[in-house]
Amino acid sequence: MDLVVIGLGYVGLPLVREACRAGLEAGGLDRDARVVAGLKAGLSHIDDVSPAEVEEMNEAGFTPSLHEDILDGAQTVVICVPTPLSAEGGPDLTAVRGAAETVARHLEPGMLVVLESTTYPGTTDEVVRPILETSGLVAGEEFHLAFSPERIDPGNPVYGVRNTPKIVGGLTPACASAASAFYGKFVDRVVEAKGTREAEMAKLLENTYRHVNIALVNEMAVFCHELGIDLWDAIDCAATKPFGFQAFRPGPGVGGHCIPIDPNYLSYKVRSLGYPFRFVELAQEINERMPRYVVERAQQLLNREGRALKGAKVLLLGVTYKADIADQRESPARPVARRLARLGADLSFHDPFVTEWQVEGAEVRNAGTDLPAALKATDLAIVLADHGAYDAATLARHAPLLFDTRGRTREMRGESVELL
Repeated sequence: MDLVVIGLGYVGLPLVREACRAGLEAGGLDRDARVVAGLKAGLSHIDDVSPAEVEEMNEAGFTPSLHEDILDGAQTVVICVPTPLSAEGGPDLTAVRGAAETVARHLEPGMLVVLESTTYPGTTDEVVRPILETSGLVAGEEFHLAFSPERIDPGNPVYGVRNTPKIVGGLTPACASAASAFYGKFVDRVVEAKGTREAEMAKLLENTYRHVNIALVNEMAVFCHELGIDLWDAIDCAATKPFGFQAFRPGPGVGGHCIPIDPNYLSYKVRSLGYPFRFVELAQEINERMPRYVVERAQQLLNREGRALKGAKVLLLGVTYKADIADQRESPARPVARRLARLGADLSFHDPFVTEWQVEGAEVRNAGTDLPAALKATDLAIVLADHGAYDAATLARHAPLLFDTRGRTREMRGESVELL
């Protein structure tokens, strides 16, 4: 095959889709039997690839498989497996090592191997390369090795694999050229980094930048509330400056696989040098405490109305980590719900993308599809994800008390509507 992708999730499947559209013969290797069976049946398990697109991929010859022999004869193998945090706070490279071992068993001269899984600088050269070379082939001489950071933004209607510039860093200049030639078949612009470490660092720099700026406005939200300053208005005003400023807005925490996770990889690498990465660690501390702050504000709002949090009916609006997708990875809604439940709140949730939701193994009641009725039946509604279905007027009109952590109802704030 022209391409085999290992890991058919939020990163791997959109990559396969674009390769198929470009006429490449593509296969996929995944260890989840349900994922593979679903794809063969024309079903999709991620937001960014529709069932119709899976059908198109299958018609173009896409072959999802549970068996590693699909790697035999592949010209290019791209590794897109998860890299969660370990118990020590560093990256858990178990899946990356396992994928590299699998590739090593099928490695052939001339093959291009690309790692896309986010990790700390040095992983491609120090971890993946030695495993691949157990095949007896030498990286940079007998096969090509590169790192290319994934830049998937789930639910983004404008930017996808094709029109988002693709960074590639090769072990050697020839490796970089091979990777550029491969991605150039279905990506509009390919950018070559100096090497694999620079490409790995670019990904961490992008998300660390977002992480620390979100932490900045989250901390500002806390003291601006105490000072009686409308931070949302201040941000809108600052955003009118045509240079030197990018608007970030506060929220109930950070979610998704990237922002809450990736900066820790960099912090882990820096700590291995013998000193802390204080900027990232402080940002992590601030963003992790936001769910607690949201609950404290909710408790204050109820107290103001003469209600205790214990026994109060609290409706959580949006339990995914961002708007208009079903992805719940690292969603701040979960720690918010966990703390509310421990304090005795009677919880329910509404989310147009989620039908069932559990917190600490316990089912949280779905408030149903009738949003106005759900709002009227609650003591306090908290907006945690600003889904497009959440019309500001509907929220403000029907909720007896609304706490909006996403700024959805900025123009309707008042006695019954409060913003973070």
